[in-house]
Amino acid sequence: MVRKAKVKDAHEIFSLVNAQAAKGILLPRSLSSIYDHIRDFWVYEEGGEILGCAALQVVWEDLAEIRSLAVKENRRGEGIGRALVLACLKEAKDLGISRVFSLTYAKDFFLRFGFREVEKSDLPQKIWSDCVNCPKFPVCDEVAVIIELRDVSPDLLEEGIQVDRR
Repeated sequence: MVRKAKVKDAHEIFSLVNAQAAKGILLPRSLSSIYDHIRDFWVYEEGGEILGCAALQVVWEDLAEIRSLAVKENRRGEGIGRALVLACLKEAKDLGISRVFSLTYAKDFFLRFGFREVEKSDLPQKIWSDCVNCPKFPVCDEVAVIIELRDVSPDLLEEGIQVDRR
């Protein structure tokens, strides 16, 4: 089940994200940052256990970012990441956002949704708000991908994901 994160989920989100950060797959996030942005997060929960998370952060009037996408190592390949990305894309569309991007090491994963690779310089709002403060700046090895939501099939956004809107 995919649902919006609650404050009680912050420690599990912190653990998920920073386990991936320790492997160099994601940037680390402080617990304080997760609390600050808890309303941006979606979680995938099964049997009371959080198995994955992702955040949709609005960057500009027509632009949002999927960030902190993490799935428990032993549960990868089961569609959890896919369900989280679809929840983020649907939320972006519901908010009236037209483009969603991500900086990632998993380019092929995002390409399967219809994202396309772009230059990071095509995302100046991201570069000057977040990237400039990153320890990897300006030699970042992440790939920027973006999708125009008008190009996403409505069927894809509704494709069998159970979203708990409570």
